[in-house]
Formats: sequence, C-alpha cells, structure tokens
Amino acid sequence: MMLLINGSKTSITDVATVSDLISRLEIEGNIAIEINKEIIPRSMFDHYQLSDGDEIEIVTAIGGG
Repeated sequence: MMLLINGSKTSITDVATVSDLISRLEIEGNIAIEINKEIIPRSMFDHYQLSDGDEIEIVTAIGGG
C-alpha cells in the first residue's frame, strides 16, 4: 500500500494496523500519530486499520534539559 508518511510517499507491504506500521518502521519511545488530520490514541494503535493513501504524521518525543 502507498502511504504518505511525514510528507514522503512510502510503499509498505505487510502492515494492517498502526502497531504494524510502528513495528515495521522500528520506531521506539513516546510517539504521537496523526492519520488524515486525526490524532490516533495509543489505545487504538492495535485496532486502527490503515488504508492505501493515508496521510500519516509521526512525532517522537525528545527529552532534554
């Protein structure tokens, strides 16, 4: 399926849910995900089904001081 991830067109196979995508992209830590301009709660990552053409923004939290 073709996804727009953080502004880049990306072809990804074998992903169905947000959790699958996070695992496939090897993203760790605290993140926020917006799909088609809607924030997806962490509690929905295992259930939210991705669709071809989805526009996804992934933001990671960075600590500092």
